[in-house]
Amino acid sequence: MTGFADAARNGLSPADLEAVLREVGAQRYHNLHPLHHQMTSGALNRGQLQAWALNRYCYQAVIPRKDATILARAEDPTFRAEWRKRIEDHDGPTGWDGGIARWVKLAAGLGLDEASVKAERLALPATRFAVGAYLSFCGNRSLLEAVASSLTELFSPLIIAERVPAMLARYDYVTPDILSYFQPRPVQAARDSDFALAYVMKHADTAEKQQAVIDALVFKCDILWAMLDALDHAYGQPGHIPPGAFDPEAV
Repeated sequence: MTGFADAARNGLSPADLEAVLREVGAQRYHNLHPLHHQMTSGALNRGQLQAWALNRYCYQAVIPRKDATILARAEDPTFRAEWRKRIEDHDGPTGWDGGIARWVKLAAGLGLDEASVKAERLALPATRFAVGAYLSFCGNRSLLEAVASSLTELFSPLIIAERVPAMLARYDYVTPDILSYFQPRPVQAARDSDFALAYVMKHADTAEKQQAVIDALVFKCDILWAMLDALDHAYGQPGHIPPGAFDPEAV
């Protein structure tokens, strides 16, 4: 299957719907992006890794906000009790001792100023637009579509398994402590994606809803892909850094 626009035209069994969703990841998840392969092959310089960490922070920082948006829309207390774990994972008990704080630690470990990372002002315009589009999607589409958009977590353990050992092996200034953000993520992602997938399987009970959840996952994969496209355009060769964005030469 190379296109997903009419994947659920005639309705799908739950097993077939899950198969299509997993195929979306197999074809469109950003572990396939050339920039990811450059990263894992050791081809990026420190400035390119810094740009990646700084821009990815914008995405990490919006995750609990989009999850709070989803939480506010859910009427089922059982759903809310499960979904709020995502916010706790990223914010931690105090707001700065969870996943977001560990991402700031990653960025600082690569040589970036923490305040500049948190401010997000040096992020690429395309990064900010992509992150904003994701937050808007989760607030304006159906709850089912918002939940389905989170199913990229089905594939995140794969990219972490590729990224972390490769970065440790190929960049001598990267340490396990710098990459501590990733340590709990495979377990968290498996827990969260299991819940979200079960929710989608239960509630996508018409062909129209099935197509909507497929489209939602495609949209989310496109968001992640577009972020890497923007990084590659700005910091690859020859490089076209937009005005006001992070410049590794100025650090």
